[in-house]
Amino acid sequence: MKSISIMLILAFQLWFCIVGISHGQSIVPGFMIFGDSVVDTGNNNNQLTLVKANFRPYGRDFGSHLPTGRFCNGKLATDFTVETLGFSSYPPAYFSSEAQGENLLYGANFALAASGYWDKTAILYGAVPLTRQLRNFEEYQARIKAIAGEENATELIRESIYLLSAGSSDYVQNYYINPLINKLKTPDQVTSLAPLGCLPASITLFGKDKNDCVTRLNSDAIGFNYKLKAAAEALKKSHPDLKLVVFDIYNPLLDLVQNPSKYGFFETRKACCGTGTIETSLLCNAISIGTCSDASGYVFWDSFHPSEAANKALAGALLLQGIELIS
Repeated sequence: MKSISIMLILAFQLWFCIVGISHGQSIVPGFMIFGDSVVDTGNNNNQLTLVKANFRPYGRDFGSHLPTGRFCNGKLATDFTVETLGFSSYPPAYFSSEAQGENLLYGANFALAASGYWDKTAILYGAVPLTRQLRNFEEYQARIKAIAGEENATELIRESIYLLSAGSSDYVQNYYINPLINKLKTPDQVTSLAPLGCLPASITLFGKDKNDCVTRLNSDAIGFNYKLKAAAEALKKSHPDLKLVVFDIYNPLLDLVQNPSKYGFFETRKACCGTGTIETSLLCNAISIGTCSDASGYVFWDSFHPSEAANKALAGALLLQGIELIS
C-alpha cells in the first residue's frame, strides 16, 4: 500500500547517494536499498502486516512467474538499475532466507512496504519504520565484517550506492486521509512527496469524480521538491566529499501519464489489476475481477504502483540523469 515514490529520498524524487566508484564486474561493489513498497523485494512477506504482495497476480511477469513480494507484475525500477550497473543478481531482501553468507557481499535490500519517514505512518499499518531499517543496516555491517573481514567490509560500505524511497505513505496513507493530522499540520510539516495526484487511487479517492490528476496533491509534490533540492545543496556544502544527486522522477512519471503513446502505453487512469481504480496489496489478488491479461500497455500495475514496463522507462530516465556518477 505504498504509492509511487521511486528511488532515492522522497516519493517520486530520488536521491542517488554514491560514496565512491569502484571497478570490476559491476560498476560499484554494492547496492543498499531502503524505503517503501516501490523498492521492497520481499521483506514484508514474513511481517505481521496486511501490506503484502507475496501472492498472485503480483509477480506474474517476473522471471519465475511467481510472486516475490514486489508490488508489481514484474521488475521494479531498482531491479533494472541493478542490472544496468552490472550486478549478476539482485541485493537480497534482508528478512529473506537468501540474505545469508556471500549473498550479502554485494549489498542488501532493507525496504518494507508502508514505511515512511514518520515512524507513526509505518506503525499505523503494522509495518517496519525507517528507523528500524537503519538499525538493520547497522546489524548488516557487523555481519559483513564477520564474513569478509573488517577491511573488505569497510570498502563495501564506503563505495556502495545507497538508495532510499520514502514519503508517499506519509501523505497518501496518513496525512491526506487522517483528518486530525490534516488539520494540525501543513504539507510542509510532514515529509516528501511524489506526483501522487496522478496515481489511480489518488484520482479515485480525491479526484471528485474527475479522471484527471489531482492538482492539490501534485502541487504539494512540486513545492516539496524545490525544498528537497535546497536541502540537498546544503548537505553537499556541509559534506564536500559526498556525491549526491537529486534525481527528477516527478517529470518522467508525469510525462508517462500525459503522453503515454510516446512510450507505448495506452492506459493511465486505470491500473491493470482489478478495476484499476483502488486495488492494491490484498485487494489486488488472484480473483480480482477485471485484471488485464497484458500489463505492458498500462502505466500502473495496481492503483499505487507502476507496471514493469513503466518501471523500465522510469529507470532509464533516472540513469540518464545520473550517468556522470557512474561513468
